[in-house]
Amino acid sequence: MLSVSGIGKQYSGDIWGVRDVSLDLDAGIHGLLGPNGAGKSTLLRMLTTVTAPTEGTIDWDGTDVVEDPMPLRRSLGYLPQDFGVYPDLTLQEFLEYVGALRSMDTESVDARIEELLELTNLADVRDRKLDGFSGGMRQRAGIAQALLNDPELLVLDEPTVGLDPEERVRFRNVVSELAADRIVILSTHIVPDIEATASRIALLNDGELLDHTDPESLNEDVEGKVYEYSVPADELTRVRSEYAVSGTVQRSDGVEVRVIAESPPAEAATPARPTLEDAYLWRLDGEVRR
Repeated sequence: MLSVSGIGKQYSGDIWGVRDVSLDLDAGIHGLLGPNGAGKSTLLRMLTTVTAPTEGTIDWDGTDVVEDPMPLRRSLGYLPQDFGVYPDLTLQEFLEYVGALRSMDTESVDARIEELLELTNLADVRDRKLDGFSGGMRQRAGIAQALLNDPELLVLDEPTVGLDPEERVRFRNVVSELAADRIVILSTHIVPDIEATASRIALLNDGELLDHTDPESLNEDVEGKVYEYSVPADELTRVRSEYAVSGTVQRSDGVEVRVIAESPPAEAATPARPTLEDAYLWRLDGEVRR
C-alpha cells in the first residue's frame, strides 16, 4: 500500500507545483491524467523519492518515505518522462549495469534480461549501442530497465511516447498483465492508453487532485451529455467557445463535432456513447469555466 497524505511541493514564494494531494494506492493500474503543467511529473518525482515534498507525508507499507526512502526505492521501478541512456553502451550492457546498481546478482539479472528483451521486442538489438536506437526503441529500453527488478511499485511517466500503434497495444497488454500483484502508476496525456488499462484514475489540474475514482464513475458524469453533429467550418471557433469539444472530423460539407453539453447543442445533434476522454474534458472544461 502506498498512502499519500496532504503532500505538496513549493518552488518559490507562492508558487506550488502540487498542493494538498492525498491518495491511497493498492495493487492495480492507477492512471494519472492532467494537462501539461498540471503537476503530474512533480507528483511522480515525490512518489519516487527523487524530490522531497514541502509538506505532507508519503507512507510505503508502514514506512515514512520522507524519513527513510530506502524500502520504497528497493521496491521501485521507474521510467521518468525524460529517460536518459548511456549512448556508448549496448542494450545488454546497459541492462546489466542497471542490475548492478540495484544490487541484483548476475544470474538473476541474466534471466530477467532474457525475459524483458522478449517482452519489449528488443532481443534482436541487444548488442547494438543505444546511440543508434530510435526514439521508440529507447522508450522500450526504458520500460525494460524499469521492470528489471520485478518491482512492487512501477511508476511510468509518459511511457508510450514514441511508440507506434502496434507497440502501444503491446505495451498496454504487458502492463495489464503486470498489475495483478503490484501497484502501477501510469501517467500520460494519451487518454485511450489509460482507458484500456486503468482500474482507478486520478485527475490532476493546476497541482490539485480533482478526483480519484474508477473509469465507470467518471463516464457516468457525462452519460446523456455527449452529442455529435455537423457544422460549417467557419462556425467551429464559435462551437469551441460555447462547449467542450472532444473531437472533430473534417467532412466535405463541414466539420463533424463531438460535444459535451447539458442539453442538445443543436437540433441536428444526436446522442453518443461517452468515453473516458469525454469525461476528462468535461471535468477540465468545468474547472476552466469556473
